[in-house]
Amino acid sequence: MSKIRHSFLPTVGEQENEMLAAIGAKNIDELFQDIPSKFQLKTRLKIPEALSEFEVSRRVKEILARNWEPRKGESFLGGGVWPHIIPEAVKTIANRTEFLTAYTPYQAEISQGMLQALFEYQSLMAELVELPIVNASMYDWASALGEAALMTSRVTNRSKFLIPDIIAPNREAVLRTYTQPAGIIVNTIDHDDKTGQIDLEHLKSLINDDISGVYFENPAYLGQLQYEVDAIADIVHDAGALLVVGVDPTSLGILRAPGDYGADIVIGEGQPLGSSINVGGPLLGIFASRDDRSLMRQLPGRIIGVTTTKDSKQRGFVMTIQAREQHIRRERATSNICSNQALSAITAAVYLSLLGPSGLFELGEMILQLRRYAEQKLNELDRVKAPLFEAPHFKEFVVKVETERGGNRSKLSIRTILDYMKRNQILAGIPLDQHFPDLGESALTCITETHTQEAIDQLVEAFQKATEERQ
Repeated sequence: MSKIRHSFLPTVGEQENEMLAAIGAKNIDELFQDIPSKFQLKTRLKIPEALSEFEVSRRVKEILARNWEPRKGESFLGGGVWPHIIPEAVKTIANRTEFLTAYTPYQAEISQGMLQALFEYQSLMAELVELPIVNASMYDWASALGEAALMTSRVTNRSKFLIPDIIAPNREAVLRTYTQPAGIIVNTIDHDDKTGQIDLEHLKSLINDDISGVYFENPAYLGQLQYEVDAIADIVHDAGALLVVGVDPTSLGILRAPGDYGADIVIGEGQPLGSSINVGGPLLGIFASRDDRSLMRQLPGRIIGVTTTKDSKQRGFVMTIQAREQHIRRERATSNICSNQALSAITAAVYLSLLGPSGLFELGEMILQLRRYAEQKLNELDRVKAPLFEAPHFKEFVVKVETERGGNRSKLSIRTILDYMKRNQILAGIPLDQHFPDLGESALTCITETHTQEAIDQLVEAFQKATEERQ
């Protein structure tokens, strides 16, 4: 371990020795012995000399100028962070200093405005997913999935969790990071190659008295909708397990809410509800459960409640059931997540209140129409199939390029096609060959209300040129 010390931190000389003695460590190396040597920094950081404010500003602008921005072209990327139109009113309200500068209400009752705003978020989200209990947010969809798996295990005292074999790679990675130390085994359920649906027979063969919960996404990561949701719910509940459903909330203006078909826990990503795309964030983890005391007591994160004062019966907002949090119960807490995405949650509340049920329905309808138009136009191209799965889709779908015909194999590959389109200022999709090699040369493409018919035509034209040049 490097002997370099930071001159502004009081960890030198006698102070350092006192601290080491207090924790029973002989030296700094022993303190960090759990970190493998190959990951330890042995040299000084290559930090440039100090610059003036003007010089720093100029240098940052030079670095930022290298970025590719969607406004310079068209982006059809999705996969967990999606482009959506954000009304200016959303930004104006959410960026008020009362919200923007407030991190999280540790002295909760003083922050009545923030608590009420978060309570409104919970109420709107509860109506959207049709489950009554919603926490005041998680970090993102992935962390919500990890917490959901831990929660099902605590509630059922079981140690196995089932997920589809088609799932966002980053969400699965975070899930396994959460569950492995807890001794929870994560197994995958096969899908039907033709439709992308969960294989119900395989699910039945996997489920038993050891299964704490079963998770699926609707829409799925690759865009297809699950249309046997009631059958899945029956299989899960008959085995005494909990059903966890992941959602894109913008789909719930036109799709059945998970609470309607028996979800015990609903999670998802709230980013499309008014939050812009800034280097992949900010994100907002949705977490809801049905009205059950055993579930509510095990729910991670915070719940904002409303009560009345004893004397004058004035309404007041409070942070409730805090005993589950690590800053109250330490190692006995149900979760180590104690902060939340407060600003993003308030942004989502503003967005939902402005759109309302009819606006959310119109949004979903517009996305469906544009996505269907894109699929039809892409399908007209030689060697292109869209969507790959024969199932309803929402805003994302898999585009597959045919590389073999009549025994002759072309030079087409999805990555060379996407690279060609990127050079022409179009981000056409996410290549799937690394994580889903069985799907062949394919990419995940996303269509939202931000994409005009002209933009989709440009996408199709670029696809055509890319495929023609590489046959």
